[in-house]
Amino acid sequence: MRFLVLSDIHGRDSVADWAKRLAAEHRADAYIILGDITHFGPGSWAGEFLARLDRPVYAVPGNCDPPELVCREIEARATLLHKRKVTIGGETFIGLGGSNPTIFDTPFEIEEDDIEAALRPLMEESAVFVLHAPPKGINDRTGSGLSVGSEAILRLVKEYQPRAVLSGHIHEARGIVEKDGTLFLNPGAAKDGNAALLEIGETMKAVLLRAPGAD
Repeated sequence: MRFLVLSDIHGRDSVADWAKRLAAEHRADAYIILGDITHFGPGSWAGEFLARLDRPVYAVPGNCDPPELVCREIEARATLLHKRKVTIGGETFIGLGGSNPTIFDTPFEIEEDDIEAALRPLMEESAVFVLHAPPKGINDRTGSGLSVGSEAILRLVKEYQPRAVLSGHIHEARGIVEKDGTLFLNPGAAKDGNAALLEIGETMKAVLLRAPGAD
């Protein structure tokens, strides 16, 4: 299966149009959205955005999304993965939205103990993690060089060795890392014209993409 992976849309209207063009060009089967669909709301904008996409969508909310409103909009128009485990194309996907605490007091922040409590009952080996926040130390460095990922997520990654960990949240940490048999992907902020293609088969492959016409 092929997924067009988007994160950190932050209410940018243009994203839906270019995302559909990339999905068609790369023959994506579905979209995966890693949160921050809105920029602090309104929740209705998330629903309008999801309704414009032309393939199945699997999504979690981000720390800048009003959680209850955005989860409701995702459930109405897509498959909500927040605190859920689903099977897609024979692969297990495990999701969690929001982020570990930040210095910005954003709408959807979760204490580290609560992150672990939410994810651990869902855990199994060799799954695909669909997250907003990255694990500590991987795709998590801010522009000032601080490592701000979740320690709870890192513990679970080490224990259960997922096939892939998809996360956004840190706009500056766009990239692909392969470590200990796990592929870590941050597609970058879609508001800035960034996306990624994830291909899942016998092997896991990812490539970073740019919006058509983006610099």
